[in-house]
Amino acid sequence: MTIVDVLEQNARSYSDEVALVEINPEEKEVKRISWMEADLVEPNPMHSYRREITWQVFDEKANRFANLLLKRGIKKGNKVAILLMNCIEWLPIYFGVLKTGALAVPLNFRYAADEIEYCVNLAEADVLVFGPAFVERVQTIVDSIAPNRMLFYVGEGCPTYAESYNELTANCPSVSPHIRLDQKDDAAIYFSSGTTGFPKAILHNHESLIHSARVEQNHHSQNKDDIFLCIPPLYHTGAKMHWFGSLISGSKAVLLKGTKPKTILEAVSREKCTIVWLLVPWAQDILEALDSGELKKEDYCLDQWRLMHIGAQPVPKSLIKHWKEYFPNHEYDTNYGLSESIGPGCVHLGVENIDKVGAIGKPGFGWECKIVDEQRNPVKQGDVGELAVRGPGVMTCYYNDEKATKEVLDDKGWLYTGDMAMYDEDGFIFLVDRKKDVIISGGENIYPVQIEDFLRAGLPAIHDVAVIGIPDKRLGETTLAVIELKEGMSLTEEEVNEYALKLPRYKRPHKVVFDEIPRNPTGKIEKPRLRQKYCAERLVEAQNLG
Repeated sequence: MTIVDVLEQNARSYSDEVALVEINPEEKEVKRISWMEADLVEPNPMHSYRREITWQVFDEKANRFANLLLKRGIKKGNKVAILLMNCIEWLPIYFGVLKTGALAVPLNFRYAADEIEYCVNLAEADVLVFGPAFVERVQTIVDSIAPNRMLFYVGEGCPTYAESYNELTANCPSVSPHIRLDQKDDAAIYFSSGTTGFPKAILHNHESLIHSARVEQNHHSQNKDDIFLCIPPLYHTGAKMHWFGSLISGSKAVLLKGTKPKTILEAVSREKCTIVWLLVPWAQDILEALDSGELKKEDYCLDQWRLMHIGAQPVPKSLIKHWKEYFPNHEYDTNYGLSESIGPGCVHLGVENIDKVGAIGKPGFGWECKIVDEQRNPVKQGDVGELAVRGPGVMTCYYNDEKATKEVLDDKGWLYTGDMAMYDEDGFIFLVDRKKDVIISGGENIYPVQIEDFLRAGLPAIHDVAVIGIPDKRLGETTLAVIELKEGMSLTEEEVNEYALKLPRYKRPHKVVFDEIPRNPTGKIEKPRLRQKYCAERLVEAQNLG
């Protein structure tokens, strides 16, 4: 079975039930559209722009796109790049690609034009599907990419250099093309975060995708009555694989554009959402809005909300403790994963282990884990080493990059994550830091996450914090704490330094600055950007002193 089979099964079993809802608070509706032909619903003044689609229409739309691609010569092994903001068309297009046997290639919506061109070429994409937000970016590279591939535009006002997806698919059959798929067939290419240059192309097969769906349902017990609120971008494995829990249970999901606390709570309330996956900054923003009185919990219908889970980064204990003060009945889980392991779930905490908040958990459903030293030998309990994972969701390879593949994937199927971790006495895994983020100061290994958690836990004025290494002539590197304050609150460098006296001397920040913390769309701190900024400043200071 593949996820394509699951979609088609849902279309048969739940044909008239809603599969997807799209809400865009920033675009006020003229009509509230269900996205079924000639089916318009009277506008609701209480809602922002809203569209919905049933399982049957979802499958029909996927079939129409699949048949268009097949008509244009796309077949097994070809690649179709998808460059769209979250919208109700996104997933039918993705499944339409898979139904042909071709590979779906989701692209980060933050990519600049040169990055789009690079990724399209690296993946050897035969088709680029893009939306209104990308017209200018695609136009700047159209001369170099258009001669070798088809361009389909999703939206109104199709540019002259592309073809209209809406018009073309309207005239295509809505029946399945019935292309035979095997779990070992290539299915998708995702891209790494690209924090050390241009991203790598990560190849997954159909086994990876269906396993991620089974992992998600096993961890979070989705059933037909659940409603999942999906906020992160669908190009990323995290959002997609969490949504696979809705797919495999045949339950509804809501695609929300916007991350403001009020927007999130309104969506949960109006759509009766039961499961919400948040990133740390969004959870913090909700708590701050409740603390300040900007939002009042009693103004929303939230009793049905049963599970809040977080992924993409270590989660501070203080955050979950605070969350439970407002939402004592919520189950909580955290999920660890990376695009090379088809997103979240290769390690997870488990809702029954709330007392272990701070850990990323134990091996997920169908996964194995180990922590190893630099020679890739297992370390003792309590020692720090590199986390490795193995299971049906491990990537096939970095596409067209044999050297990079061999660096992280061994011949026994172990994927070496680049994340430093340790086991506690109960076998729970604690993430210490990214291998490349470890600071070596005077011969001592310093793990920034430990310092970040310490500062965040004891200084309530901190909204966000990132610790990086900056060049030091004597020690090699020293620690710099970049702190973003909560709105309306104050904190001085002297106060931070006084509180940091509780840390061992070598772990104390050598310098403190107050600045915004940049995060990518999946919530991870973009430390390379901070290093680029502050290491350059440090070099200028050194030159001036010299």
